[in-house]
Amino acid sequence: MRLRQKASDEVLQSLVEPILHPSQWRIRALGVSTMLGHPVFYAVWALWLPQPYENLFLRLLMALCGLSLLVIPGVTASPPTRGAAIIFSGIFWITLPWFFSWMYFCNSGNAVWLASLGAALLIYYHLTDWRLATLGWATGMLVAWLAFETFGPPTPDMSLERSLTNMVVLAFCWFMGLILGISSSNLRREQLHFTLGTMGIMAHELRTPLATMQLIAEAVRNEAPQHAGESGERLLQLGTRLNTLVRNMNHQIDMQITNARLMRHVGNPERISAAALVRHATEAYPYRSTRERQAVVVRVYGDFQFVGSRDMFHQVIDNLTKNALRSLAAASSSPQPGDLLIEVGAHGQRGRIVFTDNGIGMDADLRKRIFQPFFSTDRGTGHGLGLAFCQRVVHGAHGTIRVKTAPHQGAVFTIELPVA
Repeated sequence: MRLRQKASDEVLQSLVEPILHPSQWRIRALGVSTMLGHPVFYAVWALWLPQPYENLFLRLLMALCGLSLLVIPGVTASPPTRGAAIIFSGIFWITLPWFFSWMYFCNSGNAVWLASLGAALLIYYHLTDWRLATLGWATGMLVAWLAFETFGPPTPDMSLERSLTNMVVLAFCWFMGLILGISSSNLRREQLHFTLGTMGIMAHELRTPLATMQLIAEAVRNEAPQHAGESGERLLQLGTRLNTLVRNMNHQIDMQITNARLMRHVGNPERISAAALVRHATEAYPYRSTRERQAVVVRVYGDFQFVGSRDMFHQVIDNLTKNALRSLAAASSSPQPGDLLIEVGAHGQRGRIVFTDNGIGMDADLRKRIFQPFFSTDRGTGHGLGLAFCQRVVHGAHGTIRVKTAPHQGAVFTIELPVA
C-alpha cells in the first residue's frame, strides 16, 4: 500500500511540463541550434563524410521548424501560453523522434545514425517531461517506420546481429533517459514541496506577532473613549491604523502563499460564478480607507459560470484590484467612486471580467513586460505585481488576459473565459 501511494504521489501525480525551464534564452537557443544545425549536418553527411541517405528538403524543413521558434509570436513568452507549449511540443516531436527515426531507417541503422538516434533520444527526455517524451518517442518512431515502409528509399536489410546490437544500445539510451527524467521530475517536486513548507513555517511565525499587534490595536481602540478630546481621537486613529496594517500584512501573506501554490498540481476544478466571485473578492479586500472602498464599483451585465480553482481566481481578482488601487494612489487626485470599474458579462460562449481604472497608466515598454515573472515597475503604479500569476491561472482555465493602457490614461485588463 505504501509503495502504491508513493508511486501515485511521486510519479503519477507530479507535474507534466511540456517545456522544461522555458526561459526565453533557452527556447531561442534551441531555435537557433535547430535552424543552423541541420544545414551544417547536411553538408557534413552529404559532402564531407557521405552517408547512404541524405535529404536536403527534409533538412531545410527541420531548419524552418527551428526558425519558427524564433519568429512565431508568443512562443518565447514567459510564462509560456498553452498554445506556445503545443507549438513547442509539435516542433520537437517532428525534429527529434520523427526525423531521427526516419533517417535511422533510411540509413539501415548504420553507426552514424545509431549514435545520432541515441543522442536525440536523450535530448528529447531533457527537453520535456518524461511521460510526454516517452509518448512522443513511441509515436514518432512508429510514424517514421510507417512512412519509411510506405515512401522510404530502397535500402539493404539490416543483419540480425546489427538489429540486436542496435536494439540493445537504443534500449540503454531509452532506459537512462527515462530514469533521469523521472528523477529530475521528482527532484523538482521535492524542491517545490520544501519551498512551500518553508513558506508555511514563515507564514506561521509572522502571524504570531501580527496576532499580538492585533490585540494591541484593539486595546488601544478600547482605551480611546476614556481619553477626551484630541488624545482620545489620536488613540482611536492609531489603533485603527495598526489594525488596518495587520489586515494588510495577513492579506499579503495569504497572497504570496497562494501564488506559490500555483506551481503545484491544482486538482478538483469546480464551476464558478463570475459575479459571485468578483463580489466576494471585492467585499473581502482589505481596503486602506473608506474612500478607497468607494472607488471600486462592480457592474454585472450578465453572470456566467466557468471551470477553475476558486481560490486561485479569488487571488487573481485580488491581484488586479490591488494593482489598480495602487495605480489610483499614484495619481495626484484622491480616488472617486467608479475610478475602478469591474464589469462582468458574457457573449456567446465567452465570458468577460474587465477591470478599468483611471490610474497613472503605463507606457508601451512596461506593457510588454508586465506579465513576466518577478517583474515589477517599481514606479508607484503597482501594475505588474502578481500579473504572471494571474496569467498562469487564466491560461490554466483555457482563458486569456490582456491589457490596454497608455501613460496617464489608466488601464483596462480584460479576462476572457470559456463559459461552462
